[in-house]
Amino acid sequence: MEKNENIEMITGDPKKAINKLSLPIIASMFLIFANSIIDSIWVAGLGAEPLAALGYTTPLFMIIVGFGNGLGAGGNSVISRFIGAEDKSSANNAAIHNLILSAIASIVISILFVITMEPMLELMGASSVINYAMDYGFIIFSCTFALLMPPIVGGAFRAEGDIKRATIPIAVAAIINMILDPILIYTFGMGIKGAAIATVLGPLISLCLMLYWIFFKKDTYLSYNFKDFHNDLKMYKDILVVGIPASLEQLVLSVLTIFVNYMLTIVSGPTSVAVYTAGWRIVNIGMLPAIGIGTAAISVAGVAYGAKKYENLRVTARYAVKVALIASIIVCIILYVFANQIAIIFSYSQSSADLAPLIASFLQIMCFFILYVPFGASAGNVFQGVGKGTISFVTTFREFILVLIFAYLLGFTFNMGEFGIYCGMLLGGGIGSLICYACIELYINNLIRGRDNAV
Repeated sequence: MEKNENIEMITGDPKKAINKLSLPIIASMFLIFANSIIDSIWVAGLGAEPLAALGYTTPLFMIIVGFGNGLGAGGNSVISRFIGAEDKSSANNAAIHNLILSAIASIVISILFVITMEPMLELMGASSVINYAMDYGFIIFSCTFALLMPPIVGGAFRAEGDIKRATIPIAVAAIINMILDPILIYTFGMGIKGAAIATVLGPLISLCLMLYWIFFKKDTYLSYNFKDFHNDLKMYKDILVVGIPASLEQLVLSVLTIFVNYMLTIVSGPTSVAVYTAGWRIVNIGMLPAIGIGTAAISVAGVAYGAKKYENLRVTARYAVKVALIASIIVCIILYVFANQIAIIFSYSQSSADLAPLIASFLQIMCFFILYVPFGASAGNVFQGVGKGTISFVTTFREFILVLIFAYLLGFTFNMGEFGIYCGMLLGGGIGSLICYACIELYINNLIRGRDNAV
């Protein structure tokens, strides 16, 4: 198989591959979340109600982003396994299948969300801010393709080790959003609708850039020549076998946010939802190093599995956890120490000033959640890389159940209120993540044992 520098990198030393892939991935993920944070910061200036509306809409928005990331992981897994097996023709075919699947999924999800958006928001408890939530959500969900397709196409770029092209478009989207948010929200007086338009326009332009590289410049390692395309239902199935469970993992996390919002609404009303919305986005940023390193492990694990180098698979899992845990400890310390200063960015206006101490307290509790992420994220992504998306989903779902159970018990049964809900999330998340990592160690040990016994 003809190789370029990127292919030689991902088929070589797993540690070096993770180091080279993870930093750009973390940067790109930071920029993705930056879009969300930027919206929150500017919308916070409109008052607590628009910010709460953003909080109710965010889980639905994250379902779309998660589905895109999930299908991207599915395509990444399939393509990287073909690259590891030195089958470029099948890798090219998988890349085209991945692109077609992204277009179909965009149309279906957009229609579904536009139709069901209002009843879903009502069900989530957004009645008091429904007008704000509908204004923001309709624009976002009408342009699902702009949000869904870039991470899917980016997954193919990551599979071939072309991390720059997976990152640059996301940087472009973030910069556009940064520029347009204050202009549309305040200068043009569009309010929360302006935030939605800015959020959509950035990814739309980044998608156009990706398609330019693929169909006009045509200098990617993978070929998207439809003359060589062979429609294969099994190829779609292989992508979905990883993509759907990976998407469901994101869905589970979004549903978790919905349940937490609902519990907080019962305990303290929309104000606590606004605090959770702002604070949890900061915590999400703190998780990015671990999630980015885990995402890099998908390509590295897929290549190792395709080449049947199971020792490299073990190195990938353990090294990913080690590096991610070191980064997470540093981030946790920073968030705890500077919680008050960070909280100010969401409470700079007179109408939201009262949120500052509440957000700071939230950060000093929930920053510890970041310490569990390396174990679950690295293990789950390695499972995705080897094509075991269902196992990854089951472990994530177990964590979701544990978080809900402990959050309910401490928040309501033991009458600990908001503090109990947050402590329950910490306890459930920690137990679930450690179980997930134990599963990947057991799986790799069985692979190595099975291979050795067969010799």
